[in-house]
Amino acid sequence: MPNVRPTKKILIVEDEKPAAKAFGLKLGRAGFESEVAFDGVDALAILAKKNFDLILLDLVMPRMDGFEFLAELKNRNIKTPVIVTSSLSQEEDAKRAKDLGAIDYFVKSDTPIADIVEHVKKVLN
Repeated sequence: MPNVRPTKKILIVEDEKPAAKAFGLKLGRAGFESEVAFDGVDALAILAKKNFDLILLDLVMPRMDGFEFLAELKNRNIKTPVIVTSSLSQEEDAKRAKDLGAIDYFVKSDTPIADIVEHVKKVLN
């Protein structure tokens, strides 16, 4: 019997529904399971109930932005790796996200989703 690797689970935290859907579709085609939260508050509620192998995080969101979310992960000692995908292209935003624990930072307008999915594969394998 071949040993089947469990599907890696990714939490997509993204308030723009078309972007969230696109990430979900591409990750699904790459063999990942994903779930979407449309802001940091919902994402924390999901993380309280389920474990994920990786979090894809937008920074500009209602109710709780990505920076607050990263700080809250630290407060709650949640060690799930986070890759930020944001429309914020300032160097200080990337530095702040990484200082708060993000392992990588991609500017959405500069990075095709396929490239981000490839990077996710490298991180999780």
